[in-house]
Amino acid sequence: MAACPFGVLMVGSYPGGQRANVGVPRKPHGCPGGKRVRVESTPRAIAPEDAVQPDPPHYPLFVVITHALNILFLLMLGRSGLGVLSSFPKLYWNDGCPPGREWARFSRRAYGADSRRPWTSLDEEESWNPVVTMPGGKNLGLSRHWHFMTLHFWIATGLVYLALVFISGYWIYLVPTSWSLVPDAIETIGTYLHFELPEPLPGQPFNATQKLAYFSVVFLLAPLQIATGAAMSPSVIARFPWYAKIFGGKQGARSIHFLGICAFVGFVLVHTLMVVLHGLPKGLAKIILGSEQASHTLAVAIGSAVLFAIVVIHVLLTMFARLRPRTTQHLLGYVVAPFEGGLSRIFTSHQRYRRSDVSGYHRVNGYPPVDPGYEQMAADGFRDYRLPVGGLVENPVSLSLPRLRELGWATQITNHNCIQGWNSIAEWAGVPLGALLDLVKPRPEVTHVVFYAMDDKGLTEGEGRYGYYYEALPIFLARRTQSLLALEMNGGPLPIEHGAPLRVRVETQLGYKMVKWIKVVEFVDGVSAIGLGQGGYREDQLYYANAAAI
Repeated sequence: MAACPFGVLMVGSYPGGQRANVGVPRKPHGCPGGKRVRVESTPRAIAPEDAVQPDPPHYPLFVVITHALNILFLLMLGRSGLGVLSSFPKLYWNDGCPPGREWARFSRRAYGADSRRPWTSLDEEESWNPVVTMPGGKNLGLSRHWHFMTLHFWIATGLVYLALVFISGYWIYLVPTSWSLVPDAIETIGTYLHFELPEPLPGQPFNATQKLAYFSVVFLLAPLQIATGAAMSPSVIARFPWYAKIFGGKQGARSIHFLGICAFVGFVLVHTLMVVLHGLPKGLAKIILGSEQASHTLAVAIGSAVLFAIVVIHVLLTMFARLRPRTTQHLLGYVVAPFEGGLSRIFTSHQRYRRSDVSGYHRVNGYPPVDPGYEQMAADGFRDYRLPVGGLVENPVSLSLPRLRELGWATQITNHNCIQGWNSIAEWAGVPLGALLDLVKPRPEVTHVVFYAMDDKGLTEGEGRYGYYYEALPIFLARRTQSLLALEMNGGPLPIEHGAPLRVRVETQLGYKMVKWIKVVEFVDGVSAIGLGQGGYREDQLYYANAAAI
């Protein structure tokens, strides 16, 4: 170090291993008046001990390992996140998602609220290449499985990293301790724009811009991604409606979440460029092997091998998911299902929206039944409709709509959350599910209540899928306060496209669990013998999760 009456000037090393030039003017830290000082020096012979000085421990082993894991997990989160986005490739700032008012659309398909041809939200779904998305194609269920499974490991990696950062004292390289870092960072950016490499901060491996960027990514961007992700969970925002409002509603959180992914991508690209500009072989030697004097060839070989392994892992996992979707659904479900099921049990809906909050447009997902029996019943105003309720109950019944209304009545204005990503606020009125349970008295061994619909998906949906729609709900969800058999919507009779004569409302779950056009209700002690045994039509055919809390 060279002393001066105004402060201290470090003769340190760049992250790439370059020595600082003491003849370069620097802004002294802590000098009165903040004046620049040029310290002139006379060339001197390099002492033997100066020739090979050990690098300071700027890159401990835990930084190297978590760095590699972050590359793996962030790439998985990004690819699977794009798979989720492909199902509803539009972004809004306001809840309700009125067609044509999105601020971003990643599709050539455009549908209007006044379209002459009937359409559903599934018509907006895109099929993106598996090179980009994980696992690619129209695989929303598996994309969500990969996203939420990876999230567990990414958060765990981050928590371990943060713990070691503060235990080891490494935080001093990441956390700004003075506001002077901001003007220093601006000055450093100017240095880059002049095609020069700025010096690192005294005694640290990073310059001011790098330090500010790393702090922002670790302590601001990553938590923001987790927070906005939670603001898209139907269970979370049903229990805490105020939480999503922090981000402008669910769609605001969804848009911020997308922009956060873009910020991660931008950071990675710029970060990689900086490593190259500062000297790639030296930088890899310092980061991977702990010293820029270590073998550059070995460092490049190890770095290349790690990146190659990450690519191979992604290729193999994507291929496995596409070739063995059911196995993938089950394996990833071991990680995701307990968390999602726990949210379903812990959180109850406390939604109390106002009528002024009701969305002007409410998307439809699924075409109505096309069989003549349903059409005739609809033409007669559902006067002859009967709802059989049976299974493992003490009092099986068959109820007309007037008899059903006599069981009780409730009205609620709630937020409907579709698994594709759109949401809409509407007023629903009908019979509390709890009143139906009190009437039929389920036996103690009952675990689920199954709702069977009148629509044959082989006729209304196609794409190689078949069978009548059904979904199974855990019995504890059926007893929740805002679990409803809806007969009305927005102050009028339930429209056919939204499930007339009867549909389910379970406000902490995603929309695919809320069966429309209900034909039969059955109480069971398990779901393995129903359909393909996964607990619902979407779970059977599209590999969705059985719990739908996130």
